[in-house]
Amino acid sequence: MCRSIKTLRPPALPEEATEDDIRAAALQYVRKVSGFRAPAAHNQEVFDHAVNAIAQATAELLAGLEVRGQTAKRAG
Repeated sequence: MCRSIKTLRPPALPEEATEDDIRAAALQYVRKVSGFRAPAAHNQEVFDHAVNAIAQATAELLAGLEVRGQTAKRAG
């Protein structure tokens, strides 16, 4: 159904994850959990909302993580 979701933090990803990286991971997650590669028209709004919510939560998580003793940049 979908490819594996990649780790989006260093050192697995040498540079900071981009908005596109985060959105792609969120989309893969929603596809996997919902069982739909693309939702029917009547499910599109809830599908898109879930992708947006998960992308936001992922960005917040990555901004708050401390990697190898380095302080993460705080979203703000």
